[in-house]
Amino acid sequence: MTATLTHWINGAAQPGASDRFGDVYNPAAGEVVARVPLASSDEVESAVQAAAEAAPGWAATPPIQRARVIFAFKELVESRKEDLARVVTREHGKVLSDALGSVSRGIEVLEFACGIPHLLRGDYTQSVGTGVDSFSSRQPLGVVAGITPFNFPAMVPMWMFPVAIACGNTFILKPSEKDPTAAMMLAEWLTEAGCPDGVFNVVHGDKEAVDAILAHPDIAAVSFVGSTPIAEYVYHTGCAHGKRVQALGGAKNHAVVMPDADLTMASDALIGAAYGSAGERCMAVSVAVAIGDKVGDALIEDLKPKIESIKVGPGTDGEADMGPLVTKAHYDKVRGYVDIGVEEGAELVIDGRDLSLQGYENGYFIGPCLFDRVTPDMRIYKEEIFGPVLSVVRAPDYDAALQMVNEHEFGNGVAIFTRDGDAAREFANKVEIGMVGVNVPIPVPVAYHSFGGWKRSLFGDHAMHGMEGVRFYTKLKTVTSRWPTGIRSGVDLSFPMMS
Repeated sequence: MTATLTHWINGAAQPGASDRFGDVYNPAAGEVVARVPLASSDEVESAVQAAAEAAPGWAATPPIQRARVIFAFKELVESRKEDLARVVTREHGKVLSDALGSVSRGIEVLEFACGIPHLLRGDYTQSVGTGVDSFSSRQPLGVVAGITPFNFPAMVPMWMFPVAIACGNTFILKPSEKDPTAAMMLAEWLTEAGCPDGVFNVVHGDKEAVDAILAHPDIAAVSFVGSTPIAEYVYHTGCAHGKRVQALGGAKNHAVVMPDADLTMASDALIGAAYGSAGERCMAVSVAVAIGDKVGDALIEDLKPKIESIKVGPGTDGEADMGPLVTKAHYDKVRGYVDIGVEEGAELVIDGRDLSLQGYENGYFIGPCLFDRVTPDMRIYKEEIFGPVLSVVRAPDYDAALQMVNEHEFGNGVAIFTRDGDAAREFANKVEIGMVGVNVPIPVPVAYHSFGGWKRSLFGDHAMHGMEGVRFYTKLKTVTSRWPTGIRSGVDLSFPMMS
């Protein structure tokens, strides 16, 4: 019998009341495994009310006590991470090792959030004027919300709510309706760890729930991760309603392979970066830029047998390297992009479109695809495919490659493979991308640094987690104080001078 999920509001499971439901699939089998309620604006209102009622008490809770709740939650997630990873694999499709890795990256942010007493320390300056002192502090915003994508149903929420809650905010999570069970597990464990009712809430839903969150006057800030068109919509709509918004969008990440690069290392790195999680990563490398035809030919020759050896199978298969795509609609979209690349004249070196697995004929499997001689005017170069498709572009020299990367509308991540320290240093300085790897294909910052791209990959002024996350979820207050030793007479209407 198919399970029906609930919302999580005010510390307890709440059945859906909208009479609207969505199907949750196991993408390896193409079968429905659960139903998820799609919240109405009234149900969002209930979550906001619970969060608003809990906010004053939680904000007044000493940071060290908030950190203890996060630490207890971290211990629970660590002890049960295999259970969480299995749910991610079942509903998203990625192989179990990849799911476990993503949970571990979420745990790193929990570890960072445990240090919140130190991270919230303000500045103090004595005697900025005669008998005048000044100090600053960071205070919570109140009720905040997160809208998260299907590709990392455990990790991305953990990039948001631990920092937000540790800073003293209450949180409403709207996870992807495609794989929502992980969010419910996190909610239950957070309550088990001692988080007060109303501090963390989960509402499932579609655009109706998103719009209710963006328009609600009691939600002070919204974090979002997803495609660029939706990120832009979330940013502009949220800002129009007076909210602070960080909206992380799409990407087209390049890896520049220089003539002096260790080609074996570069091709090995490209395999994992392009085809890991079936390419459903905003940090996936989908374009390899070979400097010159000699490098291009050698790179294709090195990549081809490695790609052909990738084993595609259900995420529960311990020998599988790559699982299915998340939905039938996404499968059709990715396959359609491969068709477009062929029509545009790119050379399809490896074609994974007709992959069929015995026993999983209804699954959403597509094999890894490799294009050569892709040009910047092609759609498969310009647009985010979000699937296991790698395009090799040939640039005549380093300057042309740098210009190509900088002219792309997305600016999320980039890598350069080279043995030349000067070239790497110049590239890191001049490339107009938010996250740069030098001989590192997926330069995702660790938890105590911050994650965020440039250009149309990030809308808003703050990146995610690290100190940028602390700044996003708090507001700065500066107090200037004087304790006079005697009463002074007279009125001074001049602008205050610190003399």
